[in-house]
Amino acid sequence: MLAIILAQEESSGGSALIDVVPGLMIWTIVTFAIVFFILRKLAFGRIQGLIDERRDRIREALDEADKARAEARQLRELTKQERDEAIADRDRALEEARRQGQEQLRRSREQADSDLERRLEENQRAIEAENRRLREDIRRDVVELTLLASEKVTRKSLDAEDQKRLIDETIEEMDVKRIASDN
Repeated sequence: MLAIILAQEESSGGSALIDVVPGLMIWTIVTFAIVFFILRKLAFGRIQGLIDERRDRIREALDEADKARAEARQLRELTKQERDEAIADRDRALEEARRQGQEQLRRSREQADSDLERRLEENQRAIEAENRRLREDIRRDVVELTLLASEKVTRKSLDAEDQKRLIDETIEEMDVKRIASDN
C-alpha cells in the first residue's frame, strides 16, 4: 500500500497524502473494515477480556485492601480495648492488693495491740500477786518480829490471847501507816 501511495506521489508531482483519490479511499476503507472485523473477532475480545480481568483484579485488590484496612482498624480498636481492660485490671489488682495490705496491716496492729494489752494485764496481775505475796511475807515477818520483841521486852512468853492482841494492834498500825503513806 505504501508503494501505491509513493507511485501516485511521483506521477502527480504533489503530495499524495493530501490529495483525495477515490479508488485509494475505497480500498483504505475496505482494508480498514477487514482489519477491524478480524481484530474484533480475534484481538478485541481477548484485549477486552484482559482489560476486564485486570479491572476485576484491581477491584479485588482494592476490596481486599479495604477489608485489610477495616480489619486493621478493628484490631487496633480491639487492641486498644484490651489494653484499656488490662490497665483497668491492673489498677483493680493494685487497689485490691493495697486494700488487702492495709487490712493485713490493720489486723496485725490490732493483734499486736491485743497481745500487748493481754501481756500488760498479765504482768499487772503478776505484779499485784507478787505485791500481795510480799505484803503477806512482810506481815508475817512483822508479826514474828513483834512477838520476839514483845517477848524480849516482857521477858516472858505471851499466851495465845496476848499474842492475838499484839498481832491485831500491829496490823492496825501497819494498815494506818500504809494508808497514810498511800495518800
